[in-house]
Amino acid sequence: MCRDCGCSDSSSFLVADHLHHPVKLNGFHHSSPDQQAQLLAYNDQIAEHNRAHLAEMGVSCINLMSAPGSGKTLLLERLAPKLGQVWVIEGDLNGALDADRLKRCGISALQVQTGQACHLDAEMVHHALHQMPQPPPDLLVIENVGNLACPADFDLGESRRIAMISVTEGDDKPLKYPNMMRCADLLLISKIDLLPYVDFELERCVGYAQQINPDLKVLSLSAKTGQGLADLIPYIKAKVRP
Repeated sequence: MCRDCGCSDSSSFLVADHLHHPVKLNGFHHSSPDQQAQLLAYNDQIAEHNRAHLAEMGVSCINLMSAPGSGKTLLLERLAPKLGQVWVIEGDLNGALDADRLKRCGISALQVQTGQACHLDAEMVHHALHQMPQPPPDLLVIENVGNLACPADFDLGESRRIAMISVTEGDDKPLKYPNMMRCADLLLISKIDLLPYVDFELERCVGYAQQINPDLKVLSLSAKTGQGLADLIPYIKAKVRP
């Protein structure tokens, strides 16, 4: 249950390559504010467990968050071959299109279906971690469900949070989703190859984002053309274990 949109009455499923049927993980139901607080507190406990587990294995973890269609999956297709051993947990309400897409590129990926829930939570990630390849990867990327609101509330046990907005979404996006700007360590502004064709002021968007979070680092890029990827790779590699 998330306090932003009130998603409810849904079930999440873990889809693993070696399973013939999905495994049901948990459900969401309408709850009172007190119950919401308890659920978030429980989520934080599981997240700390995930973080300790990943640290013990020496795996860095990035939570990648954005609205639908901002280019998260394409970015991973372009980046993963340059980052060593990478494993991706894909979060979507239904289907396994993104995980299958990454696998076709040779990237190890696991799909988590969230049913009607508009975000991943720490318990979903906890169950997914039991499917982690061995030996462990250098880097785990969690591609969260496409949503700029609810994922900001849920710690998954990640090392860093990367938020992404595309130039097709409007330069006022940081003002509309301030919690995402506050929680992020890095903001990526994607699809900058489309800047000549859309009404988007790059400097204004950066200003809005850093007005909310002065410590927020911002990079602009195009996964399609490769522009800006060279600036992102060192940032991510700096978080990967030696």
